[in-house]
Amino acid sequence: MAAAKATARKQGLEDVDPFVGFQVDPGLHKGKRIRGRGTRSNKTGRFEPYQTEPVDDGWSYPDGEEPLPPLRTEVQEEKARTIITRNDSPDIPFDRSINPYRGCEHGCIYCFARPTHAYMGLSPGLDFESKLFVKPDAANQLKKELSAPGYRPRPIAIGTNTDPYQPVEREYRLMPDILDVLEETGHPVAIVTKSALILRDLDKLKALNERNLVKVALSVTTMDNRLSRAMEPRAASPKRRLETISRLAEAGIPTSVLVAPVIPALNDNEVETILTAAYEAGAREAGTILLRLPNEVSPLFQDWLLHHYPDRYRHVMNVLRSMRGGKDYDSRMGQRMKGTGPFAELLHKRVDVVCRKLGYNTRRTRLSLKHFAAPKRNEAQLSLF
Repeated sequence: MAAAKATARKQGLEDVDPFVGFQVDPGLHKGKRIRGRGTRSNKTGRFEPYQTEPVDDGWSYPDGEEPLPPLRTEVQEEKARTIITRNDSPDIPFDRSINPYRGCEHGCIYCFARPTHAYMGLSPGLDFESKLFVKPDAANQLKKELSAPGYRPRPIAIGTNTDPYQPVEREYRLMPDILDVLEETGHPVAIVTKSALILRDLDKLKALNERNLVKVALSVTTMDNRLSRAMEPRAASPKRRLETISRLAEAGIPTSVLVAPVIPALNDNEVETILTAAYEAGAREAGTILLRLPNEVSPLFQDWLLHHYPDRYRHVMNVLRSMRGGKDYDSRMGQRMKGTGPFAELLHKRVDVVCRKLGYNTRRTRLSLKHFAAPKRNEAQLSLF
């Protein structure tokens, strides 16, 4: 504790919680939970030169507590120069992806994409959940990039950063147009979501599946409604996600379940239960990912954990750190999603045993590349007048 306080003084930080050992966030809303939001914090992003904090000016309210201001979702449209994002990470099974939205209204406290909002000059906390960016021209930009000379098709992943079927998609409807472009060009796609809204586009998914061009993964984190509502406040309920798996499987769509993230001493005891329920619903492939706490996600998650499950805080963090070489997070390729050590090995063995017992992953869906036909480019000469 003394070391933590000394470090805080050296860095110019005033408050360090002696129990948890990390800086007390001055952006917390007086310890209150904001209904429908995953975090209580809106701390400034790490790239900003200044940080702000609320100050009591002496004016008190009758009950002694200042009411929280309404927190509404704000959406800003942006013109993307490119829509296909490339990566060369050796531990990721795809080399290109599409993210129609920046930020995610689901508000999952554990979301590893939260730090990306810092690049926008916004907070990875409440801003990530309430200040969203939408790319309304995504489908047209996609068609343009698929028509580029020399483009070679490989499966495009959608939903790897933020959920393409988050609540705001009901209004903007970007995915139907994107799927139309992919179906028109015969391009394969893999979609990850935790939303039942994907069933709105079931007919389009069926059309893609006729040529083996699509597969879908549903993320199921817990079967506990209370835990789910606290951890993923605006995502579909566990029951609804299983129903979505069932509907997709009945329609013949290759469907898998992603038990992610696995949080030691919080939801790791549910791994077998989730995999069993998803298999009974129709999923035939499965995967797991250990909780990742990069950059600002770590203090946000720790505050959430201390607020909702204070009796488990030490246990969860100690076990997690034992799987990360003593750190909150290990970003090394091949380790960041799995962890190391006895606890990690035991978790992987448990997953392997239940998957073999149920019959998961006996056959991996390989999407077809042979149907791709690049859309025609607009070669018309533009007029100067």
